[in-house]
Amino acid sequence: MTFKIGMHTSAHNRRDLFEAEGFDVVEAPVTTIEESIELLKDVDGALIGGRLLTNRKVLEACPKLKIVSRLGVGVDSIDLEAATELGILACNVPGVNTAEVADHAVAMLLSLTRQLFDSIVSVRNGEWSENPSAVTGFQQSVRRIGGHTVGIVGLGNIGRAFATRIRGFGPKEIIACDPYVEQSTADLYGVTLVDLETLVRTSDYISIHASWTQETEHLFNEEIFSLMKPSALLVNCARGQLVEQKALLTALKSGQIQAAAIDVTEKEPIEIENPLLDLPNLIITPHTAGYSPTFLEECSRKQAESVINVLSGKAPHGLANPEVIKTIAVMRTGDAGRWDGIPDFSTALPL
Repeated sequence: MTFKIGMHTSAHNRRDLFEAEGFDVVEAPVTTIEESIELLKDVDGALIGGRLLTNRKVLEACPKLKIVSRLGVGVDSIDLEAATELGILACNVPGVNTAEVADHAVAMLLSLTRQLFDSIVSVRNGEWSENPSAVTGFQQSVRRIGGHTVGIVGLGNIGRAFATRIRGFGPKEIIACDPYVEQSTADLYGVTLVDLETLVRTSDYISIHASWTQETEHLFNEEIFSLMKPSALLVNCARGQLVEQKALLTALKSGQIQAAAIDVTEKEPIEIENPLLDLPNLIITPHTAGYSPTFLEECSRKQAESVINVLSGKAPHGLANPEVIKTIAVMRTGDAGRWDGIPDFSTALPL
């Protein structure tokens, strides 16, 4: 059986791995739902990033599609409910860029506490020699992490990696909010679990590392910002949808919090007219936290391997909708549809 693989045009797609297995590959740039359907309507597997949309409309238009493999950890560009109902695997590559995101979050926090961006720009503008009082201002306002309370929202792989790194700076304490983690686990990372209200009231510095779900959307809203210290610093390297954009704008402009650094926004790329770009106390990077040459090589390889594995009856590297296993099992008892003739990959999954 010859499989056909569809992929969004990208320098990181591992076409070579599929061709070595005898798979046919179709590739095209995609910007719309219609283009996604045209590319994927007759394929067995799909490789996507954040831009190749795979919502219900797309998935329902692809009767042969068995697996959608997403670059990286997030799967927000895949309609998980629809994929599960249709018997389509939504796969990712867990842990592949944990180090990169944790490093970036620490760098963002240090940029805020040490005012790196503003001080570098000041020097380049000649203020060190021409306006010494500007340098005096930086000397009087830069802060240390040591002796302060650091709060982490989401203590999964990345949150734990961030905790491990930030411990080296000697904070007074590290607290975290994550209803799915036990204190015995948090103890391994020197972290005390608290509820969200306690975290935002207590923390001097907060770093967000939670997933974007219905439960966490706009987790940081007007009410939460009103509970934070006026001197608080906020870092978000998770997903833009966790922080309500208008509430962040108001909090930063009004002085409810001192400053923030974000790698993600609710709409990406952020529009050039967005008022967030005018704030002097906000640093924004273009969703680059998870990237490095090491990540791109390892992740693109594992992303492709998940498709090859599943179509060969082996386990994928990551499965974001494990409930789909039951759907496929039911399909195999009757008209197997898209899974007709495909070996059962589920027996290769870890117990």
